[in-house]
Amino acid sequence: MTPTDRHDPIDPLRPLRDFVVGMTRLVERTSDEPALLAEGRTLLATLIADDRWLPESCSQADPGVYRQYLLHCDPLERFSVVSFCWGPGARTPVHDHTVWGLVGVLRGAEACREYAPEGAAVVDRGHEHVMRPGMIEAVSPTVGDWHVVANAMPDSTSVSIHVYGANIGAVRRHRVDAQSGAILDFISGYTGPSTPNLWDRSAAVAAAAR
Repeated sequence: MTPTDRHDPIDPLRPLRDFVVGMTRLVERTSDEPALLAEGRTLLATLIADDRWLPESCSQADPGVYRQYLLHCDPLERFSVVSFCWGPGARTPVHDHTVWGLVGVLRGAEACREYAPEGAAVVDRGHEHVMRPGMIEAVSPTVGDWHVVANAMPDSTSVSIHVYGANIGAVRRHRVDAQSGAILDFISGYTGPSTPNLWDRSAAVAAAAR
């Protein structure tokens, strides 16, 4: 295995485990948001450089639907790692996050349109961009927190890896009702009841002992 090829068929989750270890060390060392976003971006860039580590069970979405699979949550809920899977035609409502986050595209492409609070409303800023594999952007109330995300691939699933400064599935957030324009509370939860087992390294340890 070369330095540029981190895929290990015996221990395929190693890139994710390395990312979790790196993020754990980072949140233990600092709570400064600019530092978390800058150093977390470097860690996330390494993780999304290769997509072979992502379990198939965490990469599924039907047409018109997006799924949110929890990959890891820090036991103190200082950060969580999620795979977002976007079926063809899938689109979020206008929504915020309320905590810092980093979004990196792993497969496909995503279209992101920016919004911003203005008085008691949330308005379209008129800026839209497309993110492709390897691209990363930050969200937070400080750097910009409201957007709509859609799958930019018309006939295939797109996948992005998100890391947030909380257990994001349990955070009370906000969305804009498409009909009334009212700002409503929501809690996203997660798709599925389980997470990948990062810590069963038995096969890799046994192989190294041969």
